[in-house]
Amino acid sequence: MKIVIFANGALSNLDQVPALIRSYDILIAADGGARHCQAAKTFPHIVIGDFDSLTPAELDELQAHGAQIIRYPSRKDFTDLELALEYACEQGADQILILGGLGQRWDQTLANILLLAGPASRRARISLMDGNQEITLIGELQTLEILGEPGDTVSLIPIRGNAEGITTHGLEYPLSGDTLHFGAARGVSNVLIGNSATVHLEHGLLICIVIHKEDPA
Repeated sequence: MKIVIFANGALSNLDQVPALIRSYDILIAADGGARHCQAAKTFPHIVIGDFDSLTPAELDELQAHGAQIIRYPSRKDFTDLELALEYACEQGADQILILGGLGQRWDQTLANILLLAGPASRRARISLMDGNQEITLIGELQTLEILGEPGDTVSLIPIRGNAEGITTHGLEYPLSGDTLHFGAARGVSNVLIGNSATVHLEHGLLICIVIHKEDPA
């Protein structure tokens, strides 16, 4: 099952969202992320959070359009996005796309990126996308296929220690069983040489960031 989660951060290229989410089964909004849905001229199936970012009138409108409202107390140990991820996994998601997970608050942005390495990552492939940038976690013994255009930037950044046994195909600077060390920048700014590439990881965790070239049109 494929699920989209709208978080309450910045979301670029709203005009591209309807086509982007067309193949997904369920739309979840994490609190104020529901406004991104409405701006993209769609409505979520589920709205989850403590609702400190939505007015009662907005919640009533969402319910009127069939959204299920799941309310949590404001004093809680989890962010709204974290709750939405857990709910998506409980529904059987094996692929989750997060939109609106980045923004001007560095604490929220960093926490949202690191959620890719949280418990939900053991049950689903999670990506975070905004505009022309896409972030995906690669876990142990996983292979990620990257789709794009020649010249797209691909960066591999280890988290939670060194990432070992990295083998890539389709990148300008290949790796063959190499190690990327935590706290070093060797894996930044590789380049896609065709329309696809693969990254395989043996041990550790990698964040893969793909920056697609802007459409000149």
